[in-house]
Amino acid sequence: MNSETPTLRATDIVAGYGDHEVLHGVSIESHEGITCLFGPNGSGKSTLLKTLNGTVPVWSGSITYGDVDLTDATPEETVKADIATVPQGGGVLSSLTVEENLRIGGFTVDDESVYQDRRTEVLDAFPALQEKLDERAGSLSGGQQMMVSLGRAMMTGADTFLMDEPSAGLSPALVEDAFDLVERLVDRGARVILIEQNVRAALRIADYVYILAEGNMQFHGEPESLAEEDDLIETYLGL
Repeated sequence: MNSETPTLRATDIVAGYGDHEVLHGVSIESHEGITCLFGPNGSGKSTLLKTLNGTVPVWSGSITYGDVDLTDATPEETVKADIATVPQGGGVLSSLTVEENLRIGGFTVDDESVYQDRRTEVLDAFPALQEKLDERAGSLSGGQQMMVSLGRAMMTGADTFLMDEPSAGLSPALVEDAFDLVERLVDRGARVILIEQNVRAALRIADYVYILAEGNMQFHGEPESLAEEDDLIETYLGL
C-alpha cells in the first residue's frame, strides 16, 4: 500500500437501472481512515458503491481517483487502479483453499516476487491464516472467512477498499472482530469506504460519515457531530 493513498471522489453522480434513476446527483469522497455510508434500505447505498467500482455505469457526473478519471472505468480497470471491492458476506470461494483464494486476488500480478511480497503482507496483517492456507475457505469460522476476503482484496495491491456491510451475517460477538479487521487495513495505510447497517457499532470506527436517503445525500460530516444529533439518526435511519 502507498504511504499516500489518493482520494476517490465521486461528483454529482446520477445513475440507475434501465429507465429508473436511483442516484440523483450524489457526491462522496474517501477520507483518511474509514468513511461510512449509512442509509435506510433502498436509499441507493449499494448502487453508489457499484458506480464507484465500475459495475453500474455513471449516467452523468464524474469519478476520479487522484488524477485518474474513472468515470467510465470497467470493474477490471478499477481494480488495476488499486481500488478493491469486498462484497457483502465476503464472497470467499468456499470450495477453494485459503491459498487459492489469495492466488485469485493476485490474478493481475505477473511478477512472482510481487505476489509473494503481497502474500507476506496479508499474512502479517492476519497471522491466523498462516496455519489455514491449505484448508478450504468454507470450513473456516466467520471471522477467519472475513480475513480471507480482506486478504484476497489486499492481494490486488489496492490502496482503497469498498466494503458492503462487513458485519452482515456475523454473530454479535464477531461484529467487533470484523471492524477490528477493517481498522487493520487503515493502520497499513489504506482508505475504506464502508456501507453498514449496524450504524451504532460502525460509528465507533468511522472517521467521516455520509447519510443517503432516497438517492440524495442528506448529511456528511464528522461522526461526532452525527452522534450528537439523535433526531437526525432517527429521521434518516429509522433508529
